[in-house]
Amino acid sequence: MNISDFIIILSRTGEAGNVGAVCRAMKNMGLSRLRMVSPDKLDEDVLLARAVHAGDVWENALFYDSLPEALADCSLAVGTTHRRGRKRKYITMEPRILVKWLADRTGQNESSNIALVFGNERTGLDDNEINLCNIASHIPVSDAFPSLNLSHAVQIYAYELYLAFGGSVPVKGEWNAMDSTQAEKLTGEITGTLAELGFYKKPGRELQTRFLRDLISRAGLTEKEGRYFRNIISKAAHLPAENT
Repeated sequence: MNISDFIIILSRTGEAGNVGAVCRAMKNMGLSRLRMVSPDKLDEDVLLARAVHAGDVWENALFYDSLPEALADCSLAVGTTHRRGRKRKYITMEPRILVKWLADRTGQNESSNIALVFGNERTGLDDNEINLCNIASHIPVSDAFPSLNLSHAVQIYAYELYLAFGGSVPVKGEWNAMDSTQAEKLTGEITGTLAELGFYKKPGRELQTRFLRDLISRAGLTEKEGRYFRNIISKAAHLPAENT
């Protein structure tokens, strides 16, 4: 499974600006498959202005008269909603849990259409629409204002999907803490330098090794930062010899 297996379906949308922003959010995260179900008449100039450089997502969108038609070739449909009720789904997952569940239940070599369905900007998915979906998903929000803008909601789901299925490229300078093996190596190099200075003429090296290892791990040093720290210790160790 990869990012191209996911389809964003917008049902009964009424604001061109929102749809354009959805196109932009999708393209940001490597999603390209948009399906529209019975949208209101949308001002395409406004839509494309909000889409910026994601106009191709709109140009390649597919249009349907009903949600069942849009879901006909999908193996799984996720209905996005924060509303609960007797006639609505009784199990719901937040985006990160949903994406992990999708990753766990599907093989890497499997390919199938999976739809994320979003409802009208004002009312969301109605009871019939949510019941056409296999599972519900919600975005945790404050009770003081639980309604999310449509494009913002799509962006959150798209981001989680991209992290799990998009094969994201590491960003230069991104923080990545040393693993335990690297932390152990750095600790050994530091205590080795201290030992050369006669620092451990009395017992205590084992205790200090554990202390430094745990401190380095909790600090979350990157490999580059670890090398810098090690070089400071090494240079300080040689200062007396250079100054005599």
